[in-house]
Amino acid sequence: MQISKDRIITTHVGSLPRPRDLFDMLIAEDQAKEHDASALEVRVARAVKEVVSKQLETGIDVVSDGEMSKIGYTFYVKHRLSGIRPAQPPGAKPPPENTNLDMTEHPDFAQRVVRARGGWGLEFGRPWVVGPVEYTNDEPLKNDIAHLNEALAKNPDTDAFMNAASPGVLSKFVPNDYYPDEDTYIDAMAAAMKTEYEAIHAAGFILQIDCPDLASARHNQYKDLTDEEFIKKAHRNVEAVNEATSNIPPEKMRLHICWGNYEGPHTHDFPLAKIFPLLMNARPAAILFEGANPRHEHEWEDIKDLKVPDHKILIPGVIDSTTNFVEHPKLIAQRICNWAKVVDRERVLAGSDCGFGTFARVDPQVAHSVVWSKFRAMEEGAKIATQRLWS
Repeated sequence: MQISKDRIITTHVGSLPRPRDLFDMLIAEDQAKEHDASALEVRVARAVKEVVSKQLETGIDVVSDGEMSKIGYTFYVKHRLSGIRPAQPPGAKPPPENTNLDMTEHPDFAQRVVRARGGWGLEFGRPWVVGPVEYTNDEPLKNDIAHLNEALAKNPDTDAFMNAASPGVLSKFVPNDYYPDEDTYIDAMAAAMKTEYEAIHAAGFILQIDCPDLASARHNQYKDLTDEEFIKKAHRNVEAVNEATSNIPPEKMRLHICWGNYEGPHTHDFPLAKIFPLLMNARPAAILFEGANPRHEHEWEDIKDLKVPDHKILIPGVIDSTTNFVEHPKLIAQRICNWAKVVDRERVLAGSDCGFGTFARVDPQVAHSVVWSKFRAMEEGAKIATQRLWS
């Protein structure tokens, strides 16, 4: 994990908006429509080169492939794991209603979303587990690794990370219609995803495990539980991550949590302080979380007196991933400096609240050009914070 003794390093959560023509190709693949698989792979490779180059140009120190090959940060597993059906099987029991509590509390806002965007729905179907999950197709992963390596060929010293879904978040987005209970399903998914985690590490990239299940799941998937019951679920999911990454050094991993990558009230978000002790017990050394979202920007105050192990690195979001405001660099610097009051300045990296392309869309929440303006502002803010923290 890249850290610096003399400046603030910049990174982000991972996903970035896909070019429109690539989006169309990914949709055709996802919906099993007629498409040219070779042409898709060529386009993905070019998109990864373009997006890595753009990240470096806009001042990102630790880059990703932007998840250019994926229709979404969870649904991609249906192309890699066995036992997954591309849509709800006949007679399967639908998952519990996962409407966010803040939407239930603010129905007029929820209706506005429906009118403006057709709801929160996606252009593709939800895959379902209907048999034993095993990692049976590693070709897409090998291609991802090859594309990122090729994109970094001219900048071999650049640190890069690659995203992978956590077992827990897959339990929400890929419903189970095979295993007898959720615990058994989580264990099986962890065993399967271990192959992907270890391959990313073996390729020399930082592994980032995306774990919204440790935060946003509280107000949708597990909204009917008590806080204590939810913490037990989160503990189980962290243990699954720890087991699946047991062969990977902590300093080679990052773990990302969020409260849902959408503009909305967020009035039922689970406080960071309540989940923070559990995050400190997760094996990945670096923790990425929202710090620009107005419901969470204050939380450095809530955890400044909590124990942070010496090996942990904090990567708060200092730019928002749901609005088209471009944050002022001085505001970004303020956010970075606040988190430097929680841990040593060397253990704070500047990041984004979430991905800018969590699910591929024709019309992403944040316009393509605005994403890059936000990254430029983050670079400038990191320089201001560096001057303040090291002066």
